[in-house]
Amino acid sequence: MKYDLPGVATLDALLRDQRAAYLRAPYPSWATRADHLRALRKMLLENRDALAAAINADFGHRAKEEVLMSEIWLAKEEIDEALKHGKRWIKPKSRTMNKWLRPARAKVMPQPLGVVGIVVPWNYPVLLAAGPLICALAAGNRAIVKMSELTPRTSQLFEELISKTFARDHVAVVNGDAQIGAAFSGLPFDHLLFTGSTNVGRHVMRAAAEHLTPVTLELGGKSPVIVGPRARFDAAVDAVITGKTLNAGQTCIAPDYVLVPRGKEAEFVARARARMARLYPNLSTNPDYTSIISERHFARLQ
Repeated sequence: MKYDLPGVATLDALLRDQRAAYLRAPYPSWATRADHLRALRKMLLENRDALAAAINADFGHRAKEEVLMSEIWLAKEEIDEALKHGKRWIKPKSRTMNKWLRPARAKVMPQPLGVVGIVVPWNYPVLLAAGPLICALAAGNRAIVKMSELTPRTSQLFEELISKTFARDHVAVVNGDAQIGAAFSGLPFDHLLFTGSTNVGRHVMRAAAEHLTPVTLELGGKSPVIVGPRARFDAAVDAVITGKTLNAGQTCIAPDYVLVPRGKEAEFVARARARMARLYPNLSTNPDYTSIISERHFARLQ
């Protein structure tokens, strides 16, 4: 699938348009922010079947039920949480003053940053696009979202849905390859959030440093599991296997290795095999098990 790739000039113009719109209305009311969150929730729920189908096509196979559970419903819960607590989050918060400055008073006034850039990975393309966007909207920001080139159908659909839901100078989605991603990371955002690998994260931070752009990096790493001597052993093993097999292990916090009490190794392996057989009999043809996203990642795992 080929994209109509945006040029660097297009990205620059988009950022300028969003920043100008932000400066015209730098502090939206909570009622306005809540309307934006409800619009996003409505978009996700009304198009959940289409989004699940696009993700399924991008992965080669991914069960609709898994997509709904791990992406759509989690995003909905994040929106519900923001709607419940957001008005309190943005209230000014009093701070204690040094006695030499009394009777002066001090308050921390939460304010929108401006235009936020969001770089989305491929493993949970809807959740990891919507999650940061929810935070940005609740905080009163505008946002430009760069989707992953490894999920082209989902990325294209998400771009279309966002364009129908929000004005382009409020929320916009851009798609493209690694070259576009590099240009995106070099834009002078007011904040940049990247989710992905450690290696790419270094490049993102280096590019952002050119403009002293504040960066939030959520990078991959190792996720060990420790099963203590007093743990409910069978339940612990079942939880590890469930977490490891969700999305075929293509999850940033999927267990990588397990530490068990000495002498429990064989028992762990036996229980894990039994749990795996119950969850996914006939693994290669199982309709509930997700495919690996690409040939390169499949080769890496082998």
